[in-house]
Parts: sequence; structure tokens; C-alpha cells
Amino acid sequence: MKNNYDFKVRWGETDAAGIVYYPNFYKWMDEATHEYLAAIGYPSSELFKEQQIGCPILEATCQFKQSLRFEDHVQIQSCVQEIKNKVFRISHLFFKGEICIASGYEIRAWTSFKGETPKAQSIPEEVREKMRGNIQIQA
Repeated sequence: MKNNYDFKVRWGETDAAGIVYYPNFYKWMDEATHEYLAAIGYPSSELFKEQQIGCPILEATCQFKQSLRFEDHVQIQSCVQEIKNKVFRISHLFFKGEICIASGYEIRAWTSFKGETPKAQSIPEEVREKMRGNIQIQA
């Protein structure tokens, strides 16, 4: 299963030439990750409110193949590619229609914000199971 996150490019996300300013791809990957977590039953707001758990980004990258412009309709397909003890890698494919216009990933840590200093901790088995059920191999 891949989780899909759909949106339309807004005017403020473009530069003077009407092309999407590249940092927005990283913002959208972040949004897509939160949508993915909610889709598997762990909305970020509830995780933090109820358990003081967050998933900060340790690494992120994005490769751009084509540009996006104001009012383009975009779909991000997200899936977990790898799960380790305390971290997971989530991959994102950006589509405009049938065309893949960018791809990227984030590595995130399952982190407790209890106490003075955030600390990575083991991803609970029930979360790991849901993520494992969503692992897809990308071509």
C-alpha cells in the first residue's frame, strides 16, 4: 500500500517565473509523511499529545526531473522503504498526472520528547507491523 497525498500548487509556492521554489518539495514531503502516519493510525498530533512522541527528520533528499507551476495538480505517493530499530526511511514520488516529476526520501527517528532532551527510542512493534505492511519496492 502506498499513501497518496494530493494538492494543488499555490501562488505563494512559486518564484517570479511561476515555477515552484525547490524548498517546497521538502515541505510537501514533510506533509506527506504526516499524512502517511495518520493513514496507518498514528496521527502526529495525537502521538505528541498523548505520548510525547515525534518523528524528526535526520536526512532528506529530493531529485527534480521536471518543474511544477502555479495551479498544477500534484500527487505524492509515499511508502516506508526501510525500518530499523529507531529510524525509518520513507520514500516519496511526486506525480503530475502520469508523469513522475520528482522523487525523494526522508530518514526519521521515532523520538520521545519527555524530559529535557529529545531521545530516539525503539519503534513500537505495533507501529513497525503497520509500516511493514506498507513497505513497497520502487522501480
